[in-house]
Amino acid sequence: MAPPFRADHIGSLLRPQSLLEARKCLSSPSQMYSLDIPQSVKDAELQAISEVVQEQLRKGIRPITDGEYARHIYYGGFFEKLSGFEAKPDLPIPDAFRTDFPTTTGLAKMGAKTRAAVMCTGKIEYKESPYLSEWLELRGNLPKESWSQAKFTIPAPNYQHIQLKPGTAWTKDSGYSSDQEYFDDLAKCYAAELQSLYDAGLCNIQVDDPHLTYFCSSQFLEGCKKDGTDTDELLDLYTRTHNQLLANKPADLHAGMHLCRGNMSGSTHWVSGSYEKIAYKLFNETDYQTYYLEFDDLERAGGFEPLRFLPKGKNVVLGLVSTKTPELEDASAIKERVFAAAEVIAKAQGISKEEAIGCLAISPQCGFSSSSLAGGIGMTMETMWDKLELVRDVARDIWG
Repeated sequence: MAPPFRADHIGSLLRPQSLLEARKCLSSPSQMYSLDIPQSVKDAELQAISEVVQEQLRKGIRPITDGEYARHIYYGGFFEKLSGFEAKPDLPIPDAFRTDFPTTTGLAKMGAKTRAAVMCTGKIEYKESPYLSEWLELRGNLPKESWSQAKFTIPAPNYQHIQLKPGTAWTKDSGYSSDQEYFDDLAKCYAAELQSLYDAGLCNIQVDDPHLTYFCSSQFLEGCKKDGTDTDELLDLYTRTHNQLLANKPADLHAGMHLCRGNMSGSTHWVSGSYEKIAYKLFNETDYQTYYLEFDDLERAGGFEPLRFLPKGKNVVLGLVSTKTPELEDASAIKERVFAAAEVIAKAQGISKEEAIGCLAISPQCGFSSSSLAGGIGMTMETMWDKLELVRDVARDIWG
């Protein structure tokens, strides 16, 4: 099975100035989960989505995404639209969160006193699709024959749970008595969402789970130890939930998982380290077809050695172009790294390097703007398109 696209990207794109101006009223982190969006903002979103889709079509950039322009931040608009969840805009740092959780400790160093989150306060139910309207907005800018060239992103089911203080992701009044019960119902909602999007013509979904890389972070692991959390059991809970939501996925709906180490404004990341500690479980115990992995920086992301655990029949999109720095990468260096990754896979699977290249693709290592205000230092619209075109051109050289 080959990846859907040899040149890919993670989905989020820099917001145009017109959208940033319109969204000034929503710039506060405490408003990330606001469902009360002024019509003027919605109009600006629709215009920006239309323009960015047309630009991708003109430049031959695939897959086509909406840049996540309808969201203030990449995980916004999902949990808070499920029945049983309630947005909490001002939870105190650090008391409401896991001990030494990398994101909140990093935000605290920047001066943050609170952070928004969504807690379960009642029975989790899927009464309407959180993201169908967003997909229809993207789809509406494409002819039907091009819907298969689009990709849509969705946050991971563990996003809220992993950051909140153990035992607080669901309240005592919610009706749940265990994390497993909480995730069982949440997985049902995800499965229903995948079906809703598929029924509306979606062929390619990407689940963003940057927090799985926290299991490679000594800070996170030590913090969990202080909280009395067994991290092996926690990781098993999360991977099991991923498989639950995929269990009844339509066979021709491609599902991929994106992992990174944080993508805040100013090129900020939260953790560093190789995929080594999670690679076997990630590749062999989750049912995704494709994994979007960052490999642009050896110190932050490690080398290709963990790819030896990739089984036959699965794909990896190598994030070799940085969204954190404006310097344009060298095309020949990117090709060399693709061949190096293929060598690791070929040796482990007992196949030729040419065969191993068949399960690979390339992309930027993360989105260009995971939130409205995020963006790498020095990154501009022009540089963003240059990098996407570089990925496109290198992929053509390698795979034709």
